[in-house]
Amino acid sequence: MKIPIFTDDPGWHGARLKEAFANHGIDAVFVSLQDCIINLYGSKPNSASPTIQIPHFDTLPPAVFVRGISGGTMQQVTTRLNVLHILSMLNVKIYNDVKAIERTVDKAMTSFLLQKNGVSTPATWVSESRTQVEQLRQIAKQQNQTLVLKPLFGSQGLGVRKLLADQVLPVPMQQFVDGVYYFQQLIETANAPHDYRVFVIAGKVVAAMKRVGSSWVNNVAAGGRCESVNLDANQTLISLALQAAAAVDINYCGVDIIQANTGEYFVLEVNSIPAWKGLQSVAQVDISALLVNDFLKNVRLDIQ
Repeated sequence: MKIPIFTDDPGWHGARLKEAFANHGIDAVFVSLQDCIINLYGSKPNSASPTIQIPHFDTLPPAVFVRGISGGTMQQVTTRLNVLHILSMLNVKIYNDVKAIERTVDKAMTSFLLQKNGVSTPATWVSESRTQVEQLRQIAKQQNQTLVLKPLFGSQGLGVRKLLADQVLPVPMQQFVDGVYYFQQLIETANAPHDYRVFVIAGKVVAAMKRVGSSWVNNVAAGGRCESVNLDANQTLISLALQAAAAVDINYCGVDIIQANTGEYFVLEVNSIPAWKGLQSVAQVDISALLVNDFLKNVRLDIQ
C-alpha cells in the first residue's frame, strides 16, 4: 500500500515518517500539493466524476498525511487547500483534517477560538487599518503594554518582532505584515526568556519541552535551546495544552505555552503542522511512530 505525504521539503521529518510507515509495510511517497490536478472532467473519458490526480497514484489513496502547505499567492494557497477539501469530500481521510489546518494556520482564528473556549491566551488585536492600529498602540502605551507584531501566516519565529510605541509602524505591504497587523501583548517571563512546546496526539499529551531562547524569541529555528520537561510535575501544561487542542478540534498539534513572571500560563499558538526535531531530541517516545499509529487508527487501516 502507498500513502502520500504532502510536502515540498521532506527533510528530517519526512525521513522519520517514511521509516515509521515502512515499519507497517506502507510506502510513504512525498508529493507536492502544487503537482496535484483538480480534474473535473473525470477519471475516465466521458466520465462526470470529478477527482484529484496525485502524482505516483493511479487511484485515490484512502488517506493522506499533510506535512506542509507551501506559501504563495492567495490563489495558489486557495488551490492547494481546495485539493485537500475535494479529497476530503471524495472520502479520502486528511491528516490533520483540512478544516483544522485552516483554523490554525491563521493566527487570528486560532486566537479567537482559544478565547471563545476560555483558554488563557495573550490579549490580541488584528486589523488592516493603519489608523486603527496606531490608536491601539497609544492605548497600549498608556497601559504600559509592549506589543508583539507577528505575521498572520508564519512559523519558526520568522517576522516576529517587538514594536514599541515610539517605533515606526511597518507599511501595510512590508514582508511579514502583508496588509494585516496581528498584535499580541508581550508576556514577560521570569529569569531567562523561555516557553514550552507541548505535543498533543489524539487528545493526549505525548511529549513536551522547555525552549530557552538566546533572545526573547524562543523558537528552536531561531536558536532556542531544548530542555526536557517533567510533565508529572506540571499538570497545568497538560491541562492547558489539551484545552487548546480541543478548542481547535484537531488530531494532533504542537501547542506553544508561556508562563508569565506572575506565574500565569498562556497559550501563544497552536500548530497543525508542527516540527518535532528539537522536541524529539529530549523526548522519551518516538513521536513519528506515534503519529503514524494515530494516522492508521484514524483511517482504520490494520497496524501490523
